[in-house]
Amino acid sequence: MRLRASSTSTLRDEEIENEPVENELEGVVEMRVFITGATGFVGTALIPELINAGHKVIGLSRSDAGAKSLVAAGAQVHRGDLEDLESLRSGAAMSDGVIHLAFNHDFSKYMDNCQADRRAIEALGSVLAGSDRPLVVTSGTGMVMTPGRAATEDDPALPSSMMPRSASEEATLELAARGVRASVMRLPQVHDRFKAGLITPMVEIARAKGVSAYVGDGSNRWPASHVLDTARLYRLALEKGTAGARFHAVAEEGVPLRLIAEAIGRRINVPVVSKTPEETSEHFGWLAFLVDRDIPASSALTQERLGWRPTQTGLIADLERPA
Repeated sequence: MRLRASSTSTLRDEEIENEPVENELEGVVEMRVFITGATGFVGTALIPELINAGHKVIGLSRSDAGAKSLVAAGAQVHRGDLEDLESLRSGAAMSDGVIHLAFNHDFSKYMDNCQADRRAIEALGSVLAGSDRPLVVTSGTGMVMTPGRAATEDDPALPSSMMPRSASEEATLELAARGVRASVMRLPQVHDRFKAGLITPMVEIARAKGVSAYVGDGSNRWPASHVLDTARLYRLALEKGTAGARFHAVAEEGVPLRLIAEAIGRRINVPVVSKTPEETSEHFGWLAFLVDRDIPASSALTQERLGWRPTQTGLIADLERPA
């Protein structure tokens, strides 16, 4: 029987053995799961999802506040950050599986952050080679361009030379080719009634500008998924995913931006307007290169392969609920 670390202290290597155990009540293999980004939006939903399924969680934290929140959620704490590659390697080494959620979203350093993520993934995977311990890496459905149809899990991401964020997928597939059970989770706009991915800054822009806007006729579409459905899919990918697999956490294949803008308008009581492509940069700022993209995505293969069925509230309904 393995020893278990106290939930009120930082996890130490000597406190655990590196073998998963059978959860007799649930009939599943109990895993120690190392999560980067454990205190983020998806991470805070994922921790109870894993614990309720019989797993133990080790969360990466760079701050005392983050460590405190992890302990309160029932997770153990591993101190470090994405730039401290040794902390990533040691966290992965003491685990039975890894879920990589963290990413630095400082867009002023976007290219550097994408390469830093590649290095982090390589560090996590380096200690998993030669084992069956899974690594699930976060990417986005927007990494794929399939004009005229919804992107599928079988569609490759654009190369990182064209789409820098694709470096994460490239690193993951390179690890899979070296025998790591590494898979990719592509996220859409992940939401609840408080947050909604890139739609959250759209709400902030609408408040600041006094209007909620879309581009042209607003028929371009963004896929979406509720954070609780997304957390459940991460767990399924951890438990069942295979090397090199790509999964889409998509509950709604494509919500038109006009409907999103109208829901924002109702939520904060501002008018809804159309902007021309020439007006996009002035109105949306750094979001301008995204708001007119038509990027629907399907999760049919993910649902078939992992038995995932999204059941939570849709994006528009969440936007219309009081925050």
